[in-house]
Amino acid sequence: MLDALTVATSVAALALAAWCGFAAYRDQQTKDWHFIGMAVVSLLAVVQLIIGIVQLARGEKPEQGTTIFVAYLLGAFACIPAAGFMSLAERTRWGSATVAAGGVVLAVLEVRLFDIWGG
Repeated sequence: MLDALTVATSVAALALAAWCGFAAYRDQQTKDWHFIGMAVVSLLAVVQLIIGIVQLARGEKPEQGTTIFVAYLLGAFACIPAAGFMSLAERTRWGSATVAAGGVVLAVLEVRLFDIWGG
């Protein structure tokens, strides 16, 4: 995996978590700007998904097993969109809190992906 992409995705996810966490603290729902931030973080996760699949197709193997790597890769890909859809269903401060939690979860998944690949 690309270490720089993993770090960039983690930092972007934590920034989104802080931003949405601050909105929840101020008793605000997710706004259009938050969804743009979610799109940026999701785009980074899509790029990572594509790179991971390409590396597996080229015959490179993660240290801790392909199955668990693919599972974490798909989880990282789906994490922010799922939180975004849940925040649409809950149009209160708790929608912002859900996206903030999703950002933290994505950052943890990125650390685990780095570890599974052999970092």
